[in-house]
Amino acid sequence: MNPLFIKALKKGFDMSKEDAAALASTVQKAFKGRKEVEDMSLDKDVRSIFYDLHQKNLLMLRREEVKENGKFIRKYYWSFNSDGIRVEAYRKPLEEEPYEIYRKIPQNAWLVRSQNT
Repeated sequence: MNPLFIKALKKGFDMSKEDAAALASTVQKAFKGRKEVEDMSLDKDVRSIFYDLHQKNLLMLRREEVKENGKFIRKYYWSFNSDGIRVEAYRKPLEEEPYEIYRKIPQNAWLVRSQNT
């Protein structure tokens, strides 16, 4: 298992190390040692996970148009995004909590606002 991928999952989804390792194992099983995996070969639950990983820039999706039986069809292929994995794995935590700004607002400002509503 790729420790960098596990670290990226842990940070990207705020998971425990054990959960991140289990998810990494599921993803690696889907790839079966290949560099790419065709989207149509994936179980719907695994595909859903892949879309979440794509949103976090940990996986890439490539589209290919091929002609089969006289018709053009689109095939999609998933692959690991090495750069995205590296960036997420080494990403520094936010300097302050996202809702920390509300703690900086004086208490009386909250009271004035509540009286006007």
